[in-house]
This record gives sequence, structure tokens and C-alpha cells, in this order.
Amino acid sequence: MLGYRFNSPALLVEALTHRSYVRVENLEGRSNERLEYLGDSVLGVLIAEHLFKSYPDYNEGDLTKTKAMLVNEITLSMVGRTSGLNGFIFLSEDEELAGGRDRHSIVSDALEAVIGAIFLDGGLERAREFIHRIIVPHADAVLSDSRYRNYKGELLEYLQARGQGTPYYEVLAENGPDHAKEFKVGVFTDGTMTGVGLGPSKKDAEQKAAANSLRSLVGPDSPEKEGLKED
Repeated sequence: MLGYRFNSPALLVEALTHRSYVRVENLEGRSNERLEYLGDSVLGVLIAEHLFKSYPDYNEGDLTKTKAMLVNEITLSMVGRTSGLNGFIFLSEDEELAGGRDRHSIVSDALEAVIGAIFLDGGLERAREFIHRIIVPHADAVLSDSRYRNYKGELLEYLQARGQGTPYYEVLAENGPDHAKEFKVGVFTDGTMTGVGLGPSKKDAEQKAAANSLRSLVGPDSPEKEGLKED
């Protein structure tokens, strides 16, 4: 299904093992968190390389925005579900019942972990082939869909262009059991909270907070308002 056969299948198993499964099953093995860390870096480098070669007229800002849309949590979750990868993630029963198999954070982390595992197992070229086969074909659809926008990056750019510095994100509340968390995150600009977001992961809540901050900061007639819509 992945178009890649592992020399060490144990790496694939680790890449698909969520921490909830390790905890409940009392396994000696590791969850996919370390491989996800590695895969995130490999993915970033290879997508940056692809964009650099494919879009010679893009400036640094254009490349940064485009890369952010292709490697963010929502995009990777979509790819993981479209490819069927989410059906093979090892989850605890509670996480399964809570809908974890379709949760953006879990699916995107598993995909990044698989990329990390392929990199360790077959090297950079095999990882490049996998990314070009499973992620790059979705590029046009992702870039034309506002759901894949990186609102955190846009808020940062908006503020810095006006000399207002860097936004600060703070977790305001964390509710629910481990397998069904909901995070409430606030974003502060110039010391004032300008947006709040809710989500099943900190990343998701931060993106929603940034989107809401942009809605409050950007005037209704400003060009930056285009594309902002309610979640």
C-alpha cells in the first residue's frame, strides 16, 4: 500500500504504534513519537527541496507559505486517511472508541513517523520517492483549499509587518481523559489576548486561535481578510 517494502518491519510497527497502545498493552517497545520527530524534519527538507525546484519564481515568503500548507497537520491527516494508513495505526480501545483513528494529530503523526522509518530503513532517496508519491500529488488541491492554510504563520507575518513582534500562545484549559482531550488555547498579541481556539490537540487549537485573532485584527475591508472564514 505504501509502495515501499521495509528491510526492518519492526520500524514500520513502531511508526504505527500510538502511545495509548503502548500504555494500555504494557509493551516494552516504543511509541511512534521519536520517529515522528525524525520524519517531521525529513519531510520539511524534502518538501522545501521540491518547492524550490518546482517554483523558480516564488520568493522566500511564497515558498514558506506553500511549504506550511503542505506539511501541516490537516494536510498530513488528509493524506493518511486517503491512503488508508490510518486503518493500520495501533491504538488503545479507548482511543479507538473516541475516534482517534480519524483524529488529525494521530494520523499526521503516524504519517510523519512512517517517513522517519523509511528514511532510517532505506535512506533519503527512498523517503523522497515516498513523499513524491503520497503527498506531492495532493499539492494543487491543498493549495487551493483554505482549510489547509497556516493561520499561525499568517498571523506572525501580519504582526511582524506592522512591527508588533511575535504572538504568544497559552493553553487556557485542558479537559477530558487522555484519549479524548480538548485544549483551549489563547493567543496574545502586544500583551492582549486577541483570539481563542478549541481543538483535540494543542496544534489544532493554536491554529483556530490564530484564525480568530486574524478575524479580530484584520478590518473587514482589508485584503488580508480574503479567505478567512468561520471554522
